[in-house]
Amino acid sequence: MDLRPRFLEAMSRAATFVAVATTDGEGGRFGVTISSLTSVSADGEQPSLLACIHHLSPAASAILKNRAFAANLLAEDQEAIANRFAGRGGEDHPARFAASDWVTGPLGQPLLLGATAVLECRLATAMLWETHHILVGRVMGVRLSENPAALLYGQRAYRKAVGLEGDGK
Repeated sequence: MDLRPRFLEAMSRAATFVAVATTDGEGGRFGVTISSLTSVSADGEQPSLLACIHHLSPAASAILKNRAFAANLLAEDQEAIANRFAGRGGEDHPARFAASDWVTGPLGQPLLLGATAVLECRLATAMLWETHHILVGRVMGVRLSENPAALLYGQRAYRKAVGLEGDGK
């Protein structure tokens, strides 16, 4: 079996949370659904996180120009938002934003109301690795909702976290 399909199958088995990376500024207002987002460090000048976005995504180009973005971690009832920002509805970017409620953060970035968590970042560094921009952001602010239940993606489907028997939850 070819390495690429085996790699894709292996990665499908790694459930991860779903986020919409958004940006606004001189480079325009864009957003894209991503599942490649992780913390880098809680230490240093500010906490930092890493996001990977396909190089053909207009959101990636806009983030590079705007030098800021927000990572909106979706709540488990926000599957429609994930699909919309993944481009599954065929809507243009203004229509994607119009279908949800947003506020503007201190850095001017679109923050999704109802997201389980939103991290507003200044772009610290970026590099192009083959087909994806690897973006590292300095977290300048965090908004937490009352709902900690995050939307997950694994085995090629949306999921929700459930406690294992005997874990006390």
